[in-house]
Amino acid sequence: MTQPMLFSPLQIRGVRLKNRVVVAPMHQYSAVEGFASDWHLVNAGKYAQGGAGLVIMESTKVARNGCGTVGDTGLWNDGFIPNLARCAAFIKTHGAAAGLQLGHSGRKARLSRPWEGGKPLRGDEPEIFDWDGWELVAPSAVPHTEKSPTPRALSHNEVRDLAAKWGEAAARADAAGFDVLEIHGAHGYLIHQFLSPVANVRTDEYGGSELNRARFAIEVAEAVRAAWPAHKPLFMRLSCEDDAGFGPDQSVRLAKLLKAQGVDVIDCSSGGTLGYSPMDGERSKKYGYQVPYAERIRKEVDVMTMAVGHIVHADQAEAILQEGRADLTALAREIMYNPNWPMDAAQKLGADPDFKLVPPPYSYWLGKRAKSAFEGKPSTWTAGIADRTTTKM
Repeated sequence: MTQPMLFSPLQIRGVRLKNRVVVAPMHQYSAVEGFASDWHLVNAGKYAQGGAGLVIMESTKVARNGCGTVGDTGLWNDGFIPNLARCAAFIKTHGAAAGLQLGHSGRKARLSRPWEGGKPLRGDEPEIFDWDGWELVAPSAVPHTEKSPTPRALSHNEVRDLAAKWGEAAARADAAGFDVLEIHGAHGYLIHQFLSPVANVRTDEYGGSELNRARFAIEVAEAVRAAWPAHKPLFMRLSCEDDAGFGPDQSVRLAKLLKAQGVDVIDCSSGGTLGYSPMDGERSKKYGYQVPYAERIRKEVDVMTMAVGHIVHADQAEAILQEGRADLTALAREIMYNPNWPMDAAQKLGADPDFKLVPPPYSYWLGKRAKSAFEGKPSTWTAGIADRTTTKM
């Protein structure tokens, strides 16, 4: 059988991914004063053990005031390096490339965790540290929603300084041993706020025209690429449709500028500027609802793209690659539901009969069962998106 594209390697600069299954960055909100914890080690580690080619850890903040909640991970000083290095080393031990996303929440900061209501904090809640350093800042003094507090608009020099902080954090990510870096320019966070005509009403060189609003994103990419080793890949996540004035046309134009700055892969997501999630809309009820963005940018910009968003089944992910719609497929909620999704997908596509994708403590026992006369199928087994009927018991 021909090797499925999903389980064929991909070389990006000096990093070789063993397959094209990527674990998308997912906020865990479980750090302690910015420090990654055992939760992060176990959470990221289980995805590497499950066979993913690349595991990207969550948005890690480049500045104290960039933290969205008390549980955000940080990398604004060298003290954060050892805990993250432990995670990166464990990921790589199990055959996956280790990735890290760098971000800043901007006006979507100083909030309680989502499962605690996601409400603005007062400053006297448990776990809060350095409240004064956790100032709410943004491109403009425009709140995220009518019920949100108004942020302070960043000065021109502060904007330049923040771009530099991304570069400093990139150097720390390299010191921590990460193979891949992603800049978070999506979901209504700071970079996306600069891109948005709704959130950014500045009149200086960082506001007004589309190119001016893109200036901060470009400067961040430039600063990161300068600090990040040339042999290591750089991704950037964009909200390719935010339903608020930044859409696919703007994303294509920005992707061309980012490619010129050394960005290797555009991670194509959506939403975040408005006060609701794209998961709440009609569009997100469909499988692969963001794949068209990855397809268009890949074709019109001639840059590698990563598709994400309701990629659930193995044959679905394989078709995205076979049809040339993206170069990588990323999973978040589905791989959270089944951390062994890559192993499961490889079995369904006939790519790994001996379970070599996973560590020996898994491959030995699972391979032994597969070669036995057991009459059943694993509990996850369905034919795929083409036939989602439940296996008869």
